[in-house]
Amino acid sequence: MTPLERLFALEQFGIKLGLDNIRAILDALGHPERAYRSIHVAGTNGKGSVAAMVERGLRAAGLKTGRYTSPHLDRIEERVAIDGQPIDRPTFEAVTAQVLAAIDALVAAGTLGVTPTFFEVSTAVAFEIFKRQGVDVAIVEVGLGGRYDATNVLAPTITAITSIAFDHQRHLGSTLAEIAYEKAGIAKRGVPLVIGRLPREAEARITKVAREVEAPLFDAHATTTDRKYPPLTLALPGRHQLENAAVAVAILERWSMLVGHVSTDAIVTGLTQFEWPGRLEWLRVPVDSASSPAHGELLIDAAHNPAGATALASYLQDTGSKLLPFVFAAMADKDLANMIGPLRPVASAFFATSVPHARARTADQLATELRRMVGVPVEALASPIAAVARALAHSRRAVACGSIYMIGPLRARLIDGGATRI
Repeated sequence: MTPLERLFALEQFGIKLGLDNIRAILDALGHPERAYRSIHVAGTNGKGSVAAMVERGLRAAGLKTGRYTSPHLDRIEERVAIDGQPIDRPTFEAVTAQVLAAIDALVAAGTLGVTPTFFEVSTAVAFEIFKRQGVDVAIVEVGLGGRYDATNVLAPTITAITSIAFDHQRHLGSTLAEIAYEKAGIAKRGVPLVIGRLPREAEARITKVAREVEAPLFDAHATTTDRKYPPLTLALPGRHQLENAAVAVAILERWSMLVGHVSTDAIVTGLTQFEWPGRLEWLRVPVDSASSPAHGELLIDAAHNPAGATALASYLQDTGSKLLPFVFAAMADKDLANMIGPLRPVASAFFATSVPHARARTADQLATELRRMVGVPVEALASPIAAVARALAHSRRAVACGSIYMIGPLRARLIDGGATRI
């Protein structure tokens, strides 16, 4: 079995929150996470976009950057980027082999009593790659929650919480305050904690935690600055990206005060030139149908929870879009009713599909649930590619969303088949 096959085999163990495994693994590796400064970003939504903005801004300021995000869209190497580019497959495989060998030694010695998860091993691989590549700073996205997430072994220079909304309640709690408490677990004594615009009960809980651990708190929307920023257009559309940009600016300005100067031009570059595929991304897709135009236009978005669905619907409404057909997939543990609620007013039809993942709803299961929720046509197609073809046969424009596990491989296959970014 190859190192990557062994790594993916660990997915069967699912999600396990806790820090004992990752601490033991990193100790065996000589603590690579201590070889560079880090910025730790949590949040229900927006943390990936914020990480991408901050990384681009620090790179524009002359720093060598590492970025760790999850999940990947299509290839696992996408989780680990050096200076904005995914690490190459041979390096990822070689470091994975090293990490797995260290784990084997720990198991043989009885130090590890529980098999590490896919995410724990992936995190260790990322931290080791950053050390080998000699990065100045790693921008690290929390995987799930914060307090017991494997990334929470960092001793970061800055932490941030972008947003709080309902998602993963089985692991994080059933109220916004409970979810906020788990995400606030990344707060560290003396380390600035930047927060985005949060629901009142979530902000109150995070403020309490920050006070208890003596972490200076900075509200991205209330912190004053003497910088003058020119009018600019963010690299990604959507009103929610304005919220993300405010958090990114606050992080970069804080870094500039604490570590090294980041010019206003570099910050502007971070906001206007970052790349984060699969987020409100339009593709021009070849359509093989006599009854359709030569090309259709597909909006791909990683709206995988209620807050993400709301942001997507807001974008469509803000741009005056007509009702569009939706290619939709969802994991079985997702709150389907509250995801569909915001999408129903902007959808002309749903094409339910699925992905080969243990947690995924099948296309037929999803279609059955959707028919009870929406008053528009619903069709089940097991293949996302087939679902896109059907949607674009109905309309020149369509949307694909609902699960990153669906849009990532779909996006890659469409681009391989001749689709281009608009």
